[in-house]
Amino acid sequence: MTQELFIVEDEPELAALVADYARAAGFAPVVFDDGAAALDALRNAAPALVVLDLMLPGLDGLSLCRALREFSDVPVVMVTARVEEIDRLLGLEAGADDYLCKPFSPRELMARIKAILRRCGQAPAQRAVEIDEATRRIAIHGKALDLTPSEYALLAVLARRPGQVFSRAQLLDLAFNDSIDVTDRAIDSHVKNLRRKIDAVVPGLEPIHSIYGLGYRFDL
Repeated sequence: MTQELFIVEDEPELAALVADYARAAGFAPVVFDDGAAALDALRNAAPALVVLDLMLPGLDGLSLCRALREFSDVPVVMVTARVEEIDRLLGLEAGADDYLCKPFSPRELMARIKAILRRCGQAPAQRAVEIDEATRRIAIHGKALDLTPSEYALLAVLARRPGQVFSRAQLLDLAFNDSIDVTDRAIDSHVKNLRRKIDAVVPGLEPIHSIYGLGYRFDL
């Protein structure tokens, strides 16, 4: 089961960035831009960890963390632009497990989150399918596939929406932007190659299913 990660941050761009990295790391991010709303949600939810901004409208991060500690021991990583030592001490004394100053690297934040969860005995399981947009690589069960650009584009569309059936026309639109160089017949050829390459790295695994009269579905 995918672990939820609460992100309490009122800067939309930063919240979205952290959510993207959290999703890529195997979490299900839930974003709040208001401290009071996040606290209400925490009374009825049990996320794996909370990324908490110190400066929030209404209920600030320190107050939220203190209130949270009255009923939950969920790990908290506090982030803030205030770098003075007293702020760090206040954050940790309020019950935060770690403290990161802005601007920070989302990769470092994810590393710290995973380290905390390992200490708590609840590190996220490795995702079955990992898609790296930057390098345009896809790995299944930790094993990278040697894909052509067309194969990457097709598999990325299928793997991002497991369980959804795509017609060949939809795959042409989503993966190839109506490229005149790719046809329905080429989709079938790419799928055949993808099945072969997946089987080469994870023998016996067949995640791409043909749905008669409709198209293809990815299940993993």
